[in-house]
Amino acid sequence: MLAALERGVKGGRWFSLIDKVYARTTLERAFERVKANGGGPGIDHVTIERFESQLDLNLERLHRTLRDGTYRPQAVRRAWVPKAGSRERRPLGIPTVRDRVVQAALRMVIEPIFEREFAAHSYGFRPGRGAKDALRRVDTLLKDGLSWVVDADIRSYFDTIPRDPMMARVRAKVSDGRVLSLIEAFLEQPVMDALASWTPEAGTPQGAVISPLLSNIYLDPLDHRMAESGFEMVRYADDFVILCRSQAQAREALELVAAWMADAGLALHPDKTRIVDAEGPDGFDFLGYHFQQGRRRPRKKSLKKLKDAIRARTRRTHGRSLSSILADINPILRGWFEYFKHSIPYTLRDLDGWIRMRLRSILRHRSGRRGRGRGRDHQRWPNAYFTEHGLYSLADALVSARRSPRG
Repeated sequence: MLAALERGVKGGRWFSLIDKVYARTTLERAFERVKANGGGPGIDHVTIERFESQLDLNLERLHRTLRDGTYRPQAVRRAWVPKAGSRERRPLGIPTVRDRVVQAALRMVIEPIFEREFAAHSYGFRPGRGAKDALRRVDTLLKDGLSWVVDADIRSYFDTIPRDPMMARVRAKVSDGRVLSLIEAFLEQPVMDALASWTPEAGTPQGAVISPLLSNIYLDPLDHRMAESGFEMVRYADDFVILCRSQAQAREALELVAAWMADAGLALHPDKTRIVDAEGPDGFDFLGYHFQQGRRRPRKKSLKKLKDAIRARTRRTHGRSLSSILADINPILRGWFEYFKHSIPYTLRDLDGWIRMRLRSILRHRSGRRGRGRGRDHQRWPNAYFTEHGLYSLADALVSARRSPRG
C-alpha cells in the first residue's frame, strides 16, 4: 500500500482495503492509539483497562466480525462537557472502546490516501502537524504585512456536514464497498443519553475517532480553492483565518468563502465571523491566542480556563499540605507554559503573582486570618518562599526558554 501511495493507483481510486482494516497488526496498533488517547467507557461500560485485560480475545472477535461482515457499531453515549472559558456545555459523543478501536484502524488505512493531497495550510488532526505549526504560520504572515484578517466561524460544523456530499468525496478515492459501508455505519450510530435515543441525520459525531479525518476531507476543496485564488488561509479543523494585505482583499476572501459554504450546505456564523485589522485595537483570537498590534497573548477564555483549574486546586479549605498542592498545580502550569510561552511576558508575570496570591490566602487562612493574601503576607511568605517549595514559575520558565539554544 505504501508503494502504491508513492506511484498512485489506476484511476486514483482504491479497492480491496477492508483486509487492511481487519488485519490483526492494524487492530493492535489501533488499540495502542485508543489507549494513548484515553477516554471513558461507552454505553457498554467497558473501560480501556477492561478491554485490555482480554485484549487477544477482543481483537480476535473484531478481526473475525470485520472479516465476515457481521460487525455492527454500538450506540454512542452522549456526555456534556464544559466549553472552555464558558458556563455553557457542549455535547460529546463517546463510542465504546471496541468501536473506537475499529475507527482507529479504519482511519489508519484510509488517512494516507487523502493525506497526500491535503492542502499545506491545513493543520488540524494531521500527522506531523499541530496547533503550534498553525500559529507559527499566522505569526509569519502577520510579520509579512498581511494584517487584515477574516476571522471565520462555521456554524455547528461537525453537526451539519451534509452526509451525501461528504461520502461522495470519500468515494472519489475509495471504492471498497465494505469500507464505505463501515464509514456509513459509524455516521448512522444512534446517540443515547439519560433521556432519549435518536439517530442524527447529518454531521459526524464529535468524539468519534474517524470524525476529524472526515471533516478535513469535506473542507479540503475549500482549502485548494482559496490557495488557487491567491488567499493565505490557515485552517485547524473547522477553525480558520484568512490573512490579507487590504480590507478590500479581505472582503473578497469572505465573499468567496461564504459562497463556497452555501454551495457545500454549510453556513458561517453571522455573529462570530468578521473582518478585523490586526494592527487595530481589537485584534482577533485563534487557537487559544489573541493577536493584536504585533503581539499575542492568551485569549480571555484561555486565561479563564487556567484560572478555573487553579482555583479548584487552591481553595482555602482544602486542608492539604503546600507540597501536595504544588504537586497538583505544577503539571498544569508546565503544560500551559509550553503552549502559551510566546505570550507577552507581563501576562506570565501577572499569572505568577495571582497564583502566589492564591497560595498566600491558603496560608493566611491556616494562620487564623480572614481574606486573601495581601499586605504583610508578602513579607511572611515572600516569592522566594514558594520558589524554595518548588512552585513552577511561568516567568522564570520564559527566561530559561529564551536562554536555551532553541529559545
